[in-house]
Amino acid sequence: MKNLLKSRFIRWLIYIFAALVLFIILIDDVIMPWYVSEPETTVPNVIGMKETEAVNLLQDSSFDPIIIDTTFGEVYPAGTIFLQKPKAGDVVKEGRNIYLFVSGGEQVVEVPKLIGKSVLDAKFSLERIGLVLGKVTRLTSDKPQDMIFDQQYAEGTELKKGMKVNITVSAGKGGGTISVPNLIGKSLTEALEILSDSSLTLGKINYQPSLTLLPNTIIDQYPSSGNKLNPGQTVDLFVTKSEDGSDKE
Repeated sequence: MKNLLKSRFIRWLIYIFAALVLFIILIDDVIMPWYVSEPETTVPNVIGMKETEAVNLLQDSSFDPIIIDTTFGEVYPAGTIFLQKPKAGDVVKEGRNIYLFVSGGEQVVEVPKLIGKSVLDAKFSLERIGLVLGKVTRLTSDKPQDMIFDQQYAEGTELKKGMKVNITVSAGKGGGTISVPNLIGKSLTEALEILSDSSLTLGKINYQPSLTLLPNTIIDQYPSSGNKLNPGQTVDLFVTKSEDGSDKE
């Protein structure tokens, strides 16, 4: 019995060894020569082409194009190829996969509803989605004072990130008699003195970190300069602070 088991085990070892030898011979004499002998060709340049044009060109050149990802960007129009791997000019085997990355174009966002909000709320709403509060115009109206009653672009309008949105704010009935001074670039101390001299008062202060400006520098104001207010009305300020949170000058 033991001899039988040994003989079977030895036969299996012989079979496995023979199969391994045949596999090595197959790799060395058949598969590798076939792969090495495959024709090579140069990868064409499809950067800047429309997706369909790039795919057709690569297929006609005996490649297998594969779309990998779509990424937003400003350099290439939407639907065009902005990156390929392998890159143009590389010499590779025919039939190789060519990976393509498609531009989604410049990213756009939808303008939120600003009507009915305060200027501060509108500023934050716009900044959250990558837009910027533009010119703030104050006009007399029967709407509540300091409420936005008109916006440059209607809610849902698609804009490129970074664009400005102008708004119109109610000054209440009768408007004002004092022209709001320009406080941007002034220190907070200077701004307070200017407001006092103009018979206006300080409203809300919104601190924002800055790496380039000294703390307590005015970077924005509401209402903007040139608008009309009545004596005693307030001006909100947007003021810098250091990255560590300090607002000391």
